[in-house]
Amino acid sequence: MSYLVLARKHRPQTFADVVGQQLVVRILRNGLARNRVAHAMIFSGVRGVGKTTLARIMAKALNCQSESDVKPCDQCESCQEIRKGSAVDLHEIDGASNRGIQEIRELKENIRFFPVKSSYKIIIIDEVHMLTTEAFNALLKTLEEPPEHVFFMFATTEIHKVPLTILSRCQRLELTRVGQDELAGFFRRIAGEEGVTVSEEALALIAREADGSVRDGLSLLDQIFSFAGSEVEARDVVQVLGLVDREVFVDLARCLLAGDLAQSLTLLDNSYAAGLDLKRFAADLLGCFRSLLVCRTCAEARGMLAVTDNDFTRLSDLAADYSQETLARYFQLLLQGMEKMQYSARPRLMIELAFIRMVQAGEIEQASVLLQRLEEVIGDGSIADAAPLKKKIIERPSSPLEGDKPVPEPVKPKAPPAPAPAPAPATQVVRDWAGFADYVKDRKPWMGQVLRLAENPGEVDSELLIKFANASDGKLLATAENMKFLTEYAQDFFQRELRLRVVTGDVESADNDDDKGSPQEERRALANDPLVQVAADVFNGRVAAIRTGPRFRQ
Repeated sequence: MSYLVLARKHRPQTFADVVGQQLVVRILRNGLARNRVAHAMIFSGVRGVGKTTLARIMAKALNCQSESDVKPCDQCESCQEIRKGSAVDLHEIDGASNRGIQEIRELKENIRFFPVKSSYKIIIIDEVHMLTTEAFNALLKTLEEPPEHVFFMFATTEIHKVPLTILSRCQRLELTRVGQDELAGFFRRIAGEEGVTVSEEALALIAREADGSVRDGLSLLDQIFSFAGSEVEARDVVQVLGLVDREVFVDLARCLLAGDLAQSLTLLDNSYAAGLDLKRFAADLLGCFRSLLVCRTCAEARGMLAVTDNDFTRLSDLAADYSQETLARYFQLLLQGMEKMQYSARPRLMIELAFIRMVQAGEIEQASVLLQRLEEVIGDGSIADAAPLKKKIIERPSSPLEGDKPVPEPVKPKAPPAPAPAPAPATQVVRDWAGFADYVKDRKPWMGQVLRLAENPGEVDSELLIKFANASDGKLLATAENMKFLTEYAQDFFQRELRLRVVTGDVESADNDDDKGSPQEERRALANDPLVQVAADVFNGRVAAIRTGPRFRQ
């Protein structure tokens, strides 16, 4: 006799044999006991969790010939025929290969006749979502008013593809992933029946790799039994499945958090040399950082993580050394790197780049902590002078990886410029400038369009400054006649006595003492500000970005 794989050999034959799915099993058992079985049922869930198995068990229970209240008995002639696949009144159809309207028409013709040997005809359609629209439509009337001697049972992994008209005519039974503890216990029992000794750590690894699927786990168990023989250790599972020991990921996470890029790349290279798939490697590392974040934030972290007690202790100890913000930032950077790996021809370069970004991110401090440390250095007498710098610290990016591009190193000017009084804030003008331009456009369309080209409009001492980088933009606007109209419009819109001045090109640098120098000179002057230099020395940092736009002015 040919070898029977574990997934078929140990397939549940009664409700008591089912692993997990207690809720669905209870619904089916109670329906049988109270004679409240729906004429059409649809089992949904991921692969290998028992959809088709439960449909077969239910078929056995409906046609079971035993007098006992516990059905199916799995001993009577009907149960044995279904178990062997020879029951003439059980029709199991593959929806992927029999998906057309002609097959459904033949099925409808068949169910018109009474069952040959059993009490009911049972129709099981696996992967029912693969049926065509025409085939679904052909089923509608039959599902709504089926013959009394027929039960329909559907199974699908993609219930969202099943039309709502079909779902509304069926009792929906949603199967969940099986927990790792339940899987490990089931695999332990199978190993005992097969005469194989499996260590607890190996069982935990197999259950983790099964990812909630009983069938996938049995297939892995079959493969490992063939490799290891009568005794299975964790190293056998790691070798057969091409896994990396969880300790490697914890060590790698520790190196990344400590900023040790060299050791991080070495651990990656060792795993790559061992033939591990990099996308799988990145996914497991992401799971490690997720575990660290859970340990750091959740009081009931142990129940949320499927790890051994030893691994949980190591993860908890490592997570306690870092803030929630730091762990979340690393988790985000690694997730971004994984997303880029999916579409990259060189996935190793993408994960190495993610490591570099993670190391560069460094330890993240909260803004309140930074401000407190700054105040301690500056002293009580200079706190008011530090207000602009506080605002910049709060608004600057948390790392050099985001925000504006890093500016060049500050260049000291030959002679320090004399301090110039800063212009008063022009909050109303800046806020309402777009509305003012529309107001003017309704009266003089061309003038409104020109006003939209103005850069950094502002107000100084009741004088409205309209600045243009290009002299040609404001040349026509600056004529006496147009300035007269524009002044009237401004006073009418802002309801204040305002004088207007158009500043263009070189005129700005020659006549305006409040805003001397080019933007580059202004940025260099800010970078050389003594208060900025002190802050950079205190925090052992550097100026990553200087923002001088109107939104960032005091």
